[in-house]
Amino acid sequence: MQQTADHPDTLVRRVRHELKLRELTVARVEPLGPGFAAITFAGAALADFTSLSFDDHVKFMFADADGTQVRRDYTPRRFSREARELVIEFALHGDGKASEWARRAVAGQRALVGGPRGSMIVPSALDWHMLAGDATALPAIARRLEELPAGRRAIVLVHAEADDRRVFAGAADVRWFDTQDALVEALRTLAVPEGRGFAWGGGEASLMARVRRVLNEKGVPREATRVSAYWKQGVAEHHEHLE
Repeated sequence: MQQTADHPDTLVRRVRHELKLRELTVARVEPLGPGFAAITFAGAALADFTSLSFDDHVKFMFADADGTQVRRDYTPRRFSREARELVIEFALHGDGKASEWARRAVAGQRALVGGPRGSMIVPSALDWHMLAGDATALPAIARRLEELPAGRRAIVLVHAEADDRRVFAGAADVRWFDTQDALVEALRTLAVPEGRGFAWGGGEASLMARVRRVLNEKGVPREATRVSAYWKQGVAEHHEHLE
């Protein structure tokens, strides 16, 4: 792998946003197969909402049955300023409180959304893009592939159950894996393309720690990577960037 000289069109930028808490209303609930639902939130408070990167996350908040506030991080999947609508994709697996909320969501329900606090803008004008993760990374991966211009090289490695697998936009090289081990081994044997690129990962903490180690072993520069632990087995609320 050879990283070319820096150019304004290939530099990662970080942008901070004013932190705001917005009260929104569920407008629509659309199933995405058995494992996910796309929930559209609407409200005038979205007039100044900003999400500049597929890597952004908002804090989704609601009160559970005993009145305790539940807080979870989610990717802004799509946003329309004109319609004042924000789409978030919820995984419906397991018995987590957020998954349970999403399974029961109906039009008219209210929830709070905070952020995003900032955006890490990864230029599309790179020679290659590598995206690795588990099912929880699917919304971010899907958004990234939709936003990339036609012809950009994208390599996607995902550990997900068969029911969660989907068709992505564009002509990405998509590889699905039944186990975490298989994904890590495929990443280890993958030749990093020539030129300037960016490697991104999102998913369960132990898997992302292994992805981070492999990227380090392969010599991918830290400024050309971003690996985040979206969740951790046995921990209710977890989001961590792995350095």
